[in-house]
This record gives sequence, structure tokens and C-alpha cells, in this order.
Amino acid sequence: MKRLLVANRGEIAVRIIRACRELGVDSIAVYSSADAGAPHTLAADRAVAIGPPPASESYLSIPRIIEAAQSAGADAIHPGYGFLSENPRFAEACAASDIIFVGPPSQAIARMGSKIEARRLAAAAGVPVVPGETPDDQSDRGIAAAIDRVGLPALIKASAGGGGKGMRRVTDAADIAQAIEAARREATAAFGDGTLYVEKLIDAARHVEIQVFADNHGQAVHLFERECSVQRRHQKVIEESPSPALTPELRARMTTAAVAMARTVEYRNAGTIEFLVDGPSFYFLEMNTRLQVEHPVTEQVTGLDLVRAQLLVAAGERLPWTQAQISQRGHAIEARVYAEDPAQGFLPQAGRLSVYRAPHIPGVRVDSGVAEGSEISVYYDPMLAKVIATAESRPLAIHRLAAALRALDIEGVRTNVPFLIRILELPEFRDGRIDTGFLDREGARLAAEIPAVAIARPPLPATAGPQDPWDSAGTEVAGGDGGRRRGRRSPAGLAHRSAHDGTASEGGTEVASGDGGHGRGRRSRAGTEVGAGAVTAPMPATVLRINVKPGDAVKKGDILVLLEAMKMELPVRATDAGVVAAVRCREGELVDADAILLEWQ
Repeated sequence: MKRLLVANRGEIAVRIIRACRELGVDSIAVYSSADAGAPHTLAADRAVAIGPPPASESYLSIPRIIEAAQSAGADAIHPGYGFLSENPRFAEACAASDIIFVGPPSQAIARMGSKIEARRLAAAAGVPVVPGETPDDQSDRGIAAAIDRVGLPALIKASAGGGGKGMRRVTDAADIAQAIEAARREATAAFGDGTLYVEKLIDAARHVEIQVFADNHGQAVHLFERECSVQRRHQKVIEESPSPALTPELRARMTTAAVAMARTVEYRNAGTIEFLVDGPSFYFLEMNTRLQVEHPVTEQVTGLDLVRAQLLVAAGERLPWTQAQISQRGHAIEARVYAEDPAQGFLPQAGRLSVYRAPHIPGVRVDSGVAEGSEISVYYDPMLAKVIATAESRPLAIHRLAAALRALDIEGVRTNVPFLIRILELPEFRDGRIDTGFLDREGARLAAEIPAVAIARPPLPATAGPQDPWDSAGTEVAGGDGGRRRGRRSPAGLAHRSAHDGTASEGGTEVASGDGGHGRGRRSRAGTEVGAGAVTAPMPATVLRINVKPGDAVKKGDILVLLEAMKMELPVRATDAGVVAAVRCREGELVDADAILLEWQ
């Protein structure tokens, strides 16, 4: 392997490029026009443009990625995670072009990428699976019948992909039809596959995954577990290793099952077997046939470089370590920092990072694909960085992570940093008393505790250089945890409440109309007057569906318009009863923040 193309963006692209440099492999970055000049393009030895901002026309375009690799003379492609990383057709296209695919064989991706097929293989291998059904009848009626047989509460899940996309929780029979429609629509948009299946919802379970690795020489190993129970809308928020819930006996049973699963499907390279843990019992959920976002916590507690090992195994070499050489040491915990506003139902944020400065603290690692001046686009996932703290014990690692988050300096967009700090401070979290419903119970309360208004910092001179995070001089500002401290500008993401205030739901972030439903006397960010009864877009977004037409009567809570931004669906709901006077947007249209979507009376 001499020259590798990174078919991704953001922090994982930067991470892969650094591994290439260490191994003496030339790196090639690809970028859409929205990412021109992004950190990953500057870090690589060469950068190639592949198309316009929509992922379907750039990062998800197999022909454009292959063409870029061929034009740059790449002999290997690393897909990172997300985008094409679990697409068997992409792995096949690489093989057909005589390009090394850094990942498993296409057959393994296809078998395990289908969550339905993966369930069948796990059961055949003697690995317990969550009770559920994989109906042959994929009509809405067929999925509803499967839910009826499985019983409520249930989860509707997409067979393809992961990351919580195409997944809906159903606890009320009246919501089944809408949940099926939403799950299928989201799965089709995210993965190009609307196939669904149903699982029994296991309350108060933990989400624990096992990192596995296999080479082409018959060696398959595990690298222990990661605890991923702190989730919001099935999207992981905080991950750690070791899991505070696993006994040595349960850990041994789960790791043995994970390695057996990898061998059953003749797996190669890095992968993850995900389980639900319910007391002493565990159930297979799915296999991710790629590197995971949370892989740094495994690297920190094992001292091993997973990305470097991926490149070596893809080049045909043996795994650089045996099972006997792999051990856990200390504790690592990771928090995902997103451009989103907890005070507005975790509404994704877009804009320019006027300030971005990562903390430099012993025992803290920050993986990021942004820099000061970066534009956070509506086209991609709003994750800004991963902050990972490592220490000799779990309490110290948690303390260290909280300190690092307070020192993280981001301005220009709101972030979830104050929310993350709130989680880390909870006694339930510190005691390890968490499960996958943890944030469903506590999330709204934690978000409500975040300070509503930040104290603006004085502007720095244009010639000012990077600020020392330990500098004690300066003005007093509001802290990310609601406290106060000296010497730093205001921390990442202090929430500003506004009239867009809303709540989170399983179907995406709910947002009220831009002015609470009436818009009297208000101006949009663009400066145009918003008339009475105007409903505005909370952020730049694509209009997926318009549910009303002029003359329709609507009641409070009705979904008027469904938007999509940053890989999330955003239903815009009526905050009062009324009659639609005019519709000012079109399906498929990209609208600006505060653009008038419709008017009512």
C-alpha cells in the first residue's frame, strides 16, 4: 500500500491521514465544494474535489469516489465511518477497480449489514438475539402485523445502516402507522433501503458492544467492551470502557460470543458486535462492519492503534497483536460534541466557528475535524469533536472529562457541551446506574437547567494568538456548567433561549413555529418583516414534505412541514389552532434560517 484515498470527511478523515503519515503512505483527501479548505483537505498530501455539497452527489457517489482514486493513483481506499463505509457495492467497486478496500469483504458487509440476516446468523451461531420478527411481508400492513405479534412496546428498525437512523419506538398502537412511515422514509433516505424489522423493546437494558478484529491469516481477537448506554434518540452521546456493569464472568461470555460471530461470517479487519445487557443476560443487536466513532476509548484502555492495524491488515499483514497481548488498563470515557442547542429541543446548528480552541490537558485527547473559521454545513452530521479522557479510575476519568469540556472553547454556534457536563455531574451516572432509557428520563430536565443567556466576552485584538487555557487573567464569564470562572472566554454552546423553543421526539427534533405561532412584530434574521401567523424555518434545511394546503384547518401539535437538516428530520408543528392562509415553500427546496414556510390565520 503506497497511496491511500480517504473517502470521508471530518475528524475520522484527519485520523486516517495521520495514520498514513506514520506508516509512510501518501494520503489523498476528497471533498465536496462545501468542504473546500476543511482541515482534512489541508492535512492530506493531496486533495481532490468530488462534487457539490449534497452527500448523494459527493461522499455517497461511488463513481465519483472511484474516479478520484484512479485519477490520483491510489491503490487503497479507507471509507471511515458513515457514508459508504458499510456499502457492499462500494467494496465490490473497489475490488473491480483493483483498489484495496480497508475493511471487510463485501460478502461480510452484505450479510452483517442486513440486520435481518445478522439476526439469523447470530441465532444459528448460538448467540442469543432480542425477541422479534423479520417479516417477509414488507408492506406497512406486514410490519404492523409483526408489531402485533411481537407486542408493545416495540422497536421498528431499519435492516440497513445504523446510528439510530430508521428506528422508531412504539408504545401506543395509535402511533404504529406513523412510526412505520417515518422509519421507512428515514431508512430509505439514509441507506437507500427501506427494509424494516421489529424487536421487542427491552426497558432498562444497557448497550454494550465488543470491538473485534480479524486478519487474513486465521486470527480473530476481541479488544474488550465499550459501554454506550447514554443515548438520545438511539444516538450515542457518551461512551466508556470498561463497562461499569460487566462482571468478569459476563465479560468473558460476551467477548467469546463476539469472536465466534466474527469467525462465523469469516470477518476481516475492524468490526463491532453490539449487545443489549439485561442483568446477567445479553442479546445480540447487530454488527457494525466498520470502525466506530467511539473507537478512541478502546485505543486508550488497550494502548493499541486501531486505524494503523486496519491499514496493516488491509495490506495483507498479520494482526500486530495476539489475544494474549491485549489487556485493559485504566478507564477511558468519550463525549461527542455536537453543534446543537439543548434549549431548543437539540436543534442542529449551522454557521461559522468564530472561535475553536481545544484544551491541552494531561490525559485528554480531542479528535476533531473542524478548526477556527470552519463552516458547519447543513449538509452533514453536526458532530464537531470527540473529547476523550483517560485515567486510572472511572471517577477520575469522569472528573477529567468534565474539566476538559469546560475548557473547550467554541463560539459561533451553540453546542451540547453544557448538557454533557450536566450528565457527567449526575449521581446516577457517576454511580454507573444507567441504561438506554437514561436520557429519555433525565434529558429534558438536564436541558432545562442549562443557563438561558451567555455573558458576551470582550473582543480580542486581531493580533491575539492562541490563548493559554491555564491563564488566570481576564474577565469573569458564565461557565459551561452554569458556574463562573476567570480567565477564559465563554465556553462552548451556552444556550440562548428563543421563540424556537421545542422538545425532542423519537421522530426527530420538534420545533415550534418561529415566533411561537403568531409572529407579530417580528423580524427574521435576514431582516425581512414576518407577518402575523408566519411559520418560519428554525435553521437552513431541505423541505421534505408539506402536510397542509391553503384553507386547511390545523390544531395545536399538527405537523405542518417536515424539514431535514444535518441528517435529522425536523417536524415543524403548529403551536396553536388556525387556518392555513398560504404556503410559501416547495418540497425539495433548500430554505434559509427564518425563511417563511407558511402563513395562517
